[in-house]
Amino acid sequence: MDSEEIAKLTDNSWIGELESALLIDDCDFGIVRNISKGRPLPADLRADVWQIALNVSEKGNELGNFNGLFDLAEQAVIRKECKSTVDRLGNDSVEKLALVSDLEEIISFYSKSTKTPFRADNGWTDLLQLLSVLKLPKPQLYNCFNALVNRYIPKYATLSLVNSCIFTFICTVKLGDNQECHKDGRPFHLFRLLLLYHDPQLCSFLDTRKITPDSYALSWFQGLFSSICDIDVCLNMWDVYLQQADPFLVFFLGLVLLVNTKEQLEEMKIEDKEKIVESLKAAPAALEADDIEDFCSLAQYYASKTPQSFRRHYQTPLFGIMQPTSKSEEQVLPESQVLCLPVSIEELLHANELGAGEGVRYFVVDCRPADQYNAGHLPTAFHLDADLMLQNPAEFSTSIQALVATQQQSLQSGSSAAGEHLCFMGSGREEEDQYVHMVIANFLQRTTQYVSFARGGYAALHHQLEDNLSEGITDHNPHSCICCARSASETDSTVDQPESLFPHFKTDKLFGRLSAFSTVVKSRAAETKDKLTNYMKNEFPPEERHIRASDKVEKGYKNIASVFSIGDDDDEEDDEREVVSLELWLNKPDVKHHFLCQHIRETNETAPSHLLVTNSCLYVLRDLPKQKGLAMVLSRRPLKNIVKITSKKKLPELITFKYGTYEEDGMVVTDTEKFIIDKAGDAVKVIKQQVVKLLDGEEQSQDSPASTHSPASGSGHE
Repeated sequence: MDSEEIAKLTDNSWIGELESALLIDDCDFGIVRNISKGRPLPADLRADVWQIALNVSEKGNELGNFNGLFDLAEQAVIRKECKSTVDRLGNDSVEKLALVSDLEEIISFYSKSTKTPFRADNGWTDLLQLLSVLKLPKPQLYNCFNALVNRYIPKYATLSLVNSCIFTFICTVKLGDNQECHKDGRPFHLFRLLLLYHDPQLCSFLDTRKITPDSYALSWFQGLFSSICDIDVCLNMWDVYLQQADPFLVFFLGLVLLVNTKEQLEEMKIEDKEKIVESLKAAPAALEADDIEDFCSLAQYYASKTPQSFRRHYQTPLFGIMQPTSKSEEQVLPESQVLCLPVSIEELLHANELGAGEGVRYFVVDCRPADQYNAGHLPTAFHLDADLMLQNPAEFSTSIQALVATQQQSLQSGSSAAGEHLCFMGSGREEEDQYVHMVIANFLQRTTQYVSFARGGYAALHHQLEDNLSEGITDHNPHSCICCARSASETDSTVDQPESLFPHFKTDKLFGRLSAFSTVVKSRAAETKDKLTNYMKNEFPPEERHIRASDKVEKGYKNIASVFSIGDDDDEEDDEREVVSLELWLNKPDVKHHFLCQHIRETNETAPSHLLVTNSCLYVLRDLPKQKGLAMVLSRRPLKNIVKITSKKKLPELITFKYGTYEEDGMVVTDTEKFIIDKAGDAVKVIKQQVVKLLDGEEQSQDSPASTHSPASGSGHE
């Protein structure tokens, strides 16, 4: 016997050990997994191991509850699909007949008991085809199928938001929707976020071609690759998958497949979308049995390089039945509404405690305004003022370069602040965080890898460390900290304010404004206005703190407009403005057009507003958040006074209106207003046309400089 044969026998010694362990009455999953260590299993031991892994080895005969009636509306389709499935297995005629009957009974009972209609493309027959290879008795076959679908097939699990008197979110499941993986469902939005995190360039390519994950990965997830892969390949894959006992592994298996098709997709750039989709669907078919161990190891590697907190947030929606949640439990954002993968504050803090090279390490980028950063921040956070992106693009670009250089220096030095994964932190308040979202989008456009955001922002961090603020947060100043100021005002208030379960979204935006809060907000505004007259000067925290971009040139944050606001503080002169019914104004007969926008004030704060266009005037109405249905008339501008309309090349939604007159010496601008308009192109076009129409209709149009006054000729990019 040569050395190779001896090595082979030694390598396979675990099989005999596993066989002996399975004969023991109290053999459990831990024993099996310790012996097999994630390796493909021998065919004769697979059935026993899978039943232990699925925790059904001692389960009773649930199928015995079937009433024996095959009376579903889709019964003919079920029978046809079961027959087609058995035909692919190649059994003899007697076995075929019995197996078709067994599969039809299993599917019919499962469909009735879960109230989930059968569809030919829902993957059930694909799962049963592979399970049938185990040659289990019918009750055990049903138990395995039931456990596999409930534990390992990602579900849609629709979330419904219920407006209750205490503002709690009640998560409910549409009956039937919870049992299947649908097009445009949560699993595919999450899969795209994972792809964006690991390979933003590939994600951008697919997004550009409008190829969504459900178009190619639906069959991957519904049948755990059983409808595409060769049976032997899929059996080996499920051996590893079930031993890992990680339902999320299917996402990372899919991620490995997708990343490995990158070169092929590069060659198909000019191909039709349909051809690319078909190529992606068939990607698992290229796998061979010998590839499985490496394939699954790569998937586990990607899983280890991914923030882990998403598992806790999506475990129940994707792999379990949704239950009502408590007030204190953090809610999950719809995946289709987030820019990138969210990371919990708990995970960020835990990552700071790890040694270099352990787990996912984060480079935290604090994007809050300077005054908020100076009132308290994570010791290792790099400060990047998000407002610079609009206020001073050149300085913003310099700050980005400083960020990248600092990150690389931290990694090379092994600092506790080091991390190749970027995590952006906002305030947890929408008025500031809309700029943070723009910064994140900027990094994603650069196809930067490992981009995430801190769920709940600084507000969540402050809440997490409220019992240890002085040690957990550097430079914490309770007099200037927005969270402390808010807590103080809420404590002093006689009005009980419902707690927001969605700290990074305004609760009043989701559920409407409540006039009962106006007293609270006004008291908070009066209390904090004087405190925020001047910024605190930026200073270096202890040694392990990330440097700020401005430190490089020894420049403070002087002359930068404050973007701090609490609630919806209005200037004192706002109290004298006209308050009107928004609905009545929108329905006025002379209002020709209405556009939603964000009005940018002189302090660079934004406020939800409305542009109303009549035949002769442009009205700006600002929402009153604490007085639902009411708005404040900010300005009435004669259209003929608009002398120029400009937009930003890099942000076409940012529109500037310049008002004034034309004198002999040329255009005289007397005032300007800036807006971020949802439908900026339509708004500008309508207003230009109305101005031209108005000027052309004036009696003395021949003597007026209409041709040069018109915004159509005076518009442009800044």
